[in-house]
Amino acid sequence: MNCYLDAVCSINVQKTPVHSHQVGVQTMDGHHLILGKLTDFITGEILKDTHDERYRQKLARLLVESKGYYKTDIIPRCELLVTAGNDKRALIKVDFKVSLSGRACMIIKYGPGSLVTRQRPSLAASRLLESYQIPFVVVTNGETADILAGASGKVISSGLDAIPSRTELRDMTANAPFDSISPQRAEMESRILYVFEVDGCCPCDDSVCLL
Repeated sequence: MNCYLDAVCSINVQKTPVHSHQVGVQTMDGHHLILGKLTDFITGEILKDTHDERYRQKLARLLVESKGYYKTDIIPRCELLVTAGNDKRALIKVDFKVSLSGRACMIIKYGPGSLVTRQRPSLAASRLLESYQIPFVVVTNGETADILAGASGKVISSGLDAIPSRTELRDMTANAPFDSISPQRAEMESRILYVFEVDGCCPCDDSVCLL
C-alpha cells in the first residue's frame, strides 16, 4: 500500500511541532519523547528522533554494516492492512522487510520490552505481508533478538549476532517453499494481529492507524 500513516490518520492528540533538523530540543508527542529529527539510514527520509527510532536506526546499520545487506534489500516501515471482521480495519507498520532475488525472505519487528509477547503477532505479519509465508522472522527490542522460522514459529536462535547475514539468509532460503497463504489462514492471522497490535493500543501510537 502507498498510504502514509501521517496522511491517513487523524489522531486527536495535541502535538508540539518540531522543526526540521531541530537538535537538542525535547518535546512530547503523546507519550513519545521527541529529541529532535534524524535522517533515516536506509531511505534518507527525515524522521522524528525518539528512543524507539534510535533503536530502529541501530538495527538498520547492523543489517548493512555488519550483516552485509544492501540498502536496496531493505524496506523500512512497511504498511500492512489488518482486519477483524467487516467493521475493524487498521494499518500497522512492519519495521523492516528484507528481500533477496525479488522475494521477501525475512521481516524484523521491533518493540520495547519482552520478546515473547511479540512473537505471535510478528509471525502473523509474516503470513500477511506477502501472499506467501515469509521464511524468517526477527523479533527484537534493540538489545537482543529472537529469530523464528516463519512456518513453524519455533525460535531457532537468539541474540542480535544471530540475525542471519545476507549470505546466510540467501543459503537458508535457497530451498524455502514460500508456501501460499490461503484466504482462510490470512483472515485468521489478520484477526490475531489486530488483537495484538490494534486493540487497546495507545491513541498516540503513530505506528497504528485505525481506518
